[in-house]
Amino acid sequence: MRALYGLTSGMSLIRSSRTLFTFARALPFAVLLAVLGIELSPAHFLYTGPLLSPAPALAAVTMGPAGTGSVIFLAGMLSTITATQNHAWGTPAVYSNLLALLVVSVASLATSTARVHRERELAKVRRIAQVSQDVLLRPVPARLKDVRAAGMYLAAEEGARIGGDLYEVVATPFGIRIIVGDVRGKGLPAVRSAAAVLGAFREAADYEPELPETAIRCEAALRRELTRSESPEEKTDPRDPAEEFVTVIIAQITEAPVVELVSRGHPPPLLLRRGKTTSLDTASPLPPLGLEEFLSTSPVPAEKYPFEQGDRLLLYTDGVLEARDPARNFFDLPTHLSRLHNCTPQELLDRLHASLLHHTRGRLADDAAMIVIERDTQHSSAQATS
Repeated sequence: MRALYGLTSGMSLIRSSRTLFTFARALPFAVLLAVLGIELSPAHFLYTGPLLSPAPALAAVTMGPAGTGSVIFLAGMLSTITATQNHAWGTPAVYSNLLALLVVSVASLATSTARVHRERELAKVRRIAQVSQDVLLRPVPARLKDVRAAGMYLAAEEGARIGGDLYEVVATPFGIRIIVGDVRGKGLPAVRSAAAVLGAFREAADYEPELPETAIRCEAALRRELTRSESPEEKTDPRDPAEEFVTVIIAQITEAPVVELVSRGHPPPLLLRRGKTTSLDTASPLPPLGLEEFLSTSPVPAEKYPFEQGDRLLLYTDGVLEARDPARNFFDLPTHLSRLHNCTPQELLDRLHASLLHHTRGRLADDAAMIVIERDTQHSSAQATS
């Protein structure tokens, strides 16, 4: 119910924003109608000139040059009509009002034109960012063999589409392999590190039969990226190597009723089985990628956990766990997940998203990524029957 309430609250917020925007666009015309009503009423002795000048400025906030120009035209016509009706031509007040209207109109047209230009440039940048994100974070396929999947990326910064969180779900000769990770830091360096790890994973996933070796390939790619991407400023003021790392968890699902996991400093995934949530904590914690000096010489084998038909696995980044409400309470992910067992993987993520935004009042402190993997009972049964 809280997830549904969160979704309803989000829709209400969208409707409220649209209502406020519509009201702001109608405000200049309401001002003009109010001036016209005053001038045609017995209260026409009131001085309405100062009310006409702000109308173009109000229009420039929400309208383009055409809309702003229409308000300017109506304001000029109204000023002319009222001056004629009141026999005010020749008085200093009329000419001062027209001069003020002219100055404000020119400024409003310039502002409106500049705003529209900035919005177009921003839209172009967002389209480029969307393409870049689709290359870096490819859409999660809805089905891979007998597995259903869904993915979601949530940016903490409004309008942002690329960050330091990463994920991928691919079908390989060894089974379905999934990676979810979180790069320390933000900005372009985090994006470069995420791209390096994802590129290495996509290649190694098809050739490395063992998950620990796949993680090692990702770590090597990250180290090369960190070494090659040093700028002249970074070489003169080198950063602490201990601060350059990526936490990842790599999973593998085969026809066997188990899931194999390799965690490199990442939060443990959650297993949802018949409405009960279990944290798959690793028995041998390993350091994140980039901190290989703390890793033993021999690779630690992947750990196996039961993953049966109908089970669901949620892999996520710490932006979900660290989300707080205004009272500084953390988001209770296991509890929310336990309530969402009767829905599709995509619906599960949508409701988790709504609950997360409701908990944080729409303000995420960090980027967050989530992947849901479900071993589909119906599809598996159909394969067995055929």
